[in-house]
Amino acid sequence: MIDKKLLEHLETYLTDHRLQRFYKVLEQRTKHFTVATEDVYQLHNTSAVIRSCDVFGIQEVNIVEEVNAKRIDREIAMGAQKWVDLNRYHTVKDAIQDVKQKGYQVVATTPHANDCNLRDFDVTKKSCFFFGRETEGLSQEVLDEADVFLKIPMVGFTESLNISVSAAIILQHVTTELKQTNINWQLTETEKLEKRLDWCKKTIKSYDEIIERFNKNNYI
Repeated sequence: MIDKKLLEHLETYLTDHRLQRFYKVLEQRTKHFTVATEDVYQLHNTSAVIRSCDVFGIQEVNIVEEVNAKRIDREIAMGAQKWVDLNRYHTVKDAIQDVKQKGYQVVATTPHANDCNLRDFDVTKKSCFFFGRETEGLSQEVLDEADVFLKIPMVGFTESLNISVSAAIILQHVTTELKQTNINWQLTETEKLEKRLDWCKKTIKSYDEIIERFNKNNYI
């Protein structure tokens, strides 16, 4: 349960510009789509995917680190890791199980015999887009569990794109299409309150001291 009185108090420490920015960004946030990266080796690729998720309003990113455990590259993510929620998994099995329990279909972003062209993708379904390693691609485990195989149409000699580029293209397309539907794709009011509190915590430097003073003045 969010303490609205506390939240309102914390937001008085924000500039009006920052507060309005929070409200504006939250109106465009969604959990209808999410993204998962599977053991991406190049650090900058995971960081760039996180940045794209923030840019296109994807609130949650799932990172599988079964083989390659890496810290997020702050410079490339450009602070995006502060605004999106990162879910980390030690195995791809755990990641798949979790996203499916949350109601997402698993979308494998890889050419496949039964693949779906990006322009034909059904955006009304809750989806988790899985992106694989730079050289090997997605693991067989993801391919076996996938509900949909999605590809980006290409007309050149090159048959693949860098995963960060692929993520940006796919997310730009599906989020644009989603907003043309009648689907209730936005965060719930409770989720918005939770993110406002979380973003305050990550923005206000003296957060802990303010909380301590607030509790003394209101609950003692």
